[in-house]
Amino acid sequence: MKIKKLTKRTKQILSGVIIITVFAVGVVMGSSGAMAKSFNRIGLTTVAASITPYTQPEGIDFGPVWKAWRILDSRFVDAYATSTEATSTDATTTDATTSATSTEKYQKRVWGLISGLTDSMGDPYTVFLPPSESKIFNADISGSFEGVGMEIVIRDRVLTVVSPLKDTPAFNAGIKAGDMIVKIDGKTTKDMSIREAVSRIRGEKGTKVSFDIVRKGVNKILKISVVRDTIQIPTIKTKKRADGIFVIELLNFSAKSASLFADAIQEFQKSRYHNLIIDLRGNPGGYLSAAVDIASWFMPAGKIVVTEDYAGHGENNIHRSRGHMLQDSRLKVVVLIDKGSASAAEILSGSLQAHKAATIIGTNSFGKGSVQEVIPLTPNTSLKVTVARWLLAGNKFIGHNGITPDIEVKYPKEPKDGVDYIMDRAVRYIHDGK
Repeated sequence: MKIKKLTKRTKQILSGVIIITVFAVGVVMGSSGAMAKSFNRIGLTTVAASITPYTQPEGIDFGPVWKAWRILDSRFVDAYATSTEATSTDATTTDATTSATSTEKYQKRVWGLISGLTDSMGDPYTVFLPPSESKIFNADISGSFEGVGMEIVIRDRVLTVVSPLKDTPAFNAGIKAGDMIVKIDGKTTKDMSIREAVSRIRGEKGTKVSFDIVRKGVNKILKISVVRDTIQIPTIKTKKRADGIFVIELLNFSAKSASLFADAIQEFQKSRYHNLIIDLRGNPGGYLSAAVDIASWFMPAGKIVVTEDYAGHGENNIHRSRGHMLQDSRLKVVVLIDKGSASAAEILSGSLQAHKAATIIGTNSFGKGSVQEVIPLTPNTSLKVTVARWLLAGNKFIGHNGITPDIEVKYPKEPKDGVDYIMDRAVRYIHDGK
């Protein structure tokens, strides 16, 4: 199944978490209104077609901004320049080349002002996408891109891996969810923005990028080299085990995840098994509509899957089960999560847990409980803005610590290679009931 061809504008507002190989974790789009509900069926949301005129906030003096601008014009010297010529960006120059350079520098300052404004919000998911990052975003949405295949975010001021996508260069090289990246190709990531991290990690297929990594429980810096490749995003895998358990491994929530999951459910029903494991480990999220549709297989029609809480900035949007419902009185459902389960994966596992439709086994999930919209600023720039928070049934927010499993799996101090402790615990629970 192919994703429908998208217009330039809709590409800019598409959910991005599952198709961005190295980017700030997840856009799971919000929605409100009839048009938005229609768009949300394919994972889209309406946004402002243009910026509403906005007056200067009362009591706020923008004078220091322009004063700083003038000081930079008149005083700044490039300490690393190899020429003794003046480096002023005086806009009165008549030289066409110098004028063009000055305009470019001025534009770069504007992008810097907007970046500083978004950074001041203190939210790692609210970011400005200047032309270079917007180009990456659109390339990712096209479905063909080159990189290492992992999701990153700045958490507690440290560049952190949300999840390496399975069977990608990052995953195969041994990078794990929760890894803290302290250097990229020898350059420290202290105070490095997501934008700079993205530009350093992305690159041509066949080239290498090296990481210095701090990993919880390991008392030394890990040095991991990854060879970039074309990233093919997997979606779903199924397995019919000999012990009467059917496993659906959902690797992301893409535009086609809901239909592929429906196919997997048909395969499960044909197996005549009654025990189902849904594996969401390492799933960084994606389309909200896919999460709601998949939850609907296990919840009666009308039950709340998740609510978008706009904190008074708009009417809350409630997403309810569509009531597909598997008709099997003997059905036992287990959902597996770990630190790499984020966003839409947390919505699905959290909603099934809240309605006691499944037993959640594993470790705490990532803790990404917010909604982003990507809003165009200019034809080649945009803002990714947190506009709402996820609220599960029972008015429970997905907090910083993520979803707490019903059965938490504790790893031994020295885990054995090749042992899947979470899967083994789930199998034991299904067979023994404890």
